Amino acid sequence: MPMLRSMLCLLVTAGFLAAAVPELCLPTENHHLFSGEPEKFFMYVDRTVEGVASKPWEGGTFGFVRTPVKVNGETVCRQFHEGIDISPVRRDKAGNPLDRVGSIAAGTVAHISPASGNSNYGKYVVVEHRWENSTVCSLYAHLAEITCQPGDAVKAGDPLGRLGYTGAGINRTRAHLHLELGLLLSARYEDWHQATGKGINRHGIYNGMNLAGTEVSRFFTERAKNPELAFSEFVAATPVYFKVAVPAKGTPELAQRYPWLLPAAPAPAAAPLAWEIHFSATGLPVRIVPSQRQVSAPVIVQVRPAAIPHRYLTRNLVTGVGGQAALTQSGQQLVALLMGDFPCTEVQAARPPPAVPKKG
Repeated sequence: MPMLRSMLCLLVTAGFLAAAVPELCLPTENHHLFSGEPEKFFMYVDRTVEGVASKPWEGGTFGFVRTPVKVNGETVCRQFHEGIDISPVRRDKAGNPLDRVGSIAAGTVAHISPASGNSNYGKYVVVEHRWENSTVCSLYAHLAEITCQPGDAVKAGDPLGRLGYTGAGINRTRAHLHLELGLLLSARYEDWHQATGKGINRHGIYNGMNLAGTEVSRFFTERAKNPELAFSEFVAATPVYFKVAVPAKGTPELAQRYPWLLPAAPAPAAAPLAWEIHFSATGLPVRIVPSQRQVSAPVIVQVRPAAIPHRYLTRNLVTGVGGQAALTQSGQQLVALLMGDFPCTEVQAARPPPAVPKKG
């Protein structure tokens, strides 16, 4: 296995510049992402549409790939899948997966969740990577066991645990590794979690709702084509679906954590009156631009026109149709999280039943 892992790391990172681009490694022995056999890489999802049952591997990819519905005569998948589901390649006689899971890059183990009932992710691990003077997080979910501890320094390929089927919505047959790669949205996530009434948060800032995922499989394949591709460049190339202007109150924390989200042009002569946040359809902040627009509250200033209602195409962050759009309550809460626009709250003696991170 170590030799195979090394080969896969070389496949993704041959020729990389160590000072600028991190070494990347597939997290398991499954290398079919690069063999032109996606059906062997992504775990399928059981699906029934108009009475027809199927097991599409596309349901294991990133994006709007689940829960198809008919909208205006067109089939639309309305459920967003934040990461990718990687199939196991080895099982024992009883069908239990045996694949070991390793870190995709050098970093530090930031969080482990060893109790499978505490999250839809089941047992999961979060690793923090320092890329381009910013914090990028990878998440490994549905593990059978965790073999690392918070604070552990890891290199690409170092073991984190074993692939499994803990968490919600999967069984032994559909055992897989759910992998995410994304941005940490707020250092004050606990305050936001309480302010929005989401119950007990057992995962601190590493709750899945505080991690905005990118299309990690595409990052791997594009890095294989261009080993010098930086993560910031990958994020910047993500298509923008809507833009939100918010009143400026200093530099947003998110922009301080990810300075490459700000434009590279010289700073404007006047302090910005607003910040314009450019979002992908999935709610990923793609860039943050200073603006002289006068706004008193967050407002959508641009949206990609669509014949299908925007709520189906933005995981219900935006409402409206065509060129008309407004933030939903979920959209307003996301913007508030990014801008720190919520009160500090004290821990209460009694709380509602626990909420869980996003389903993997």
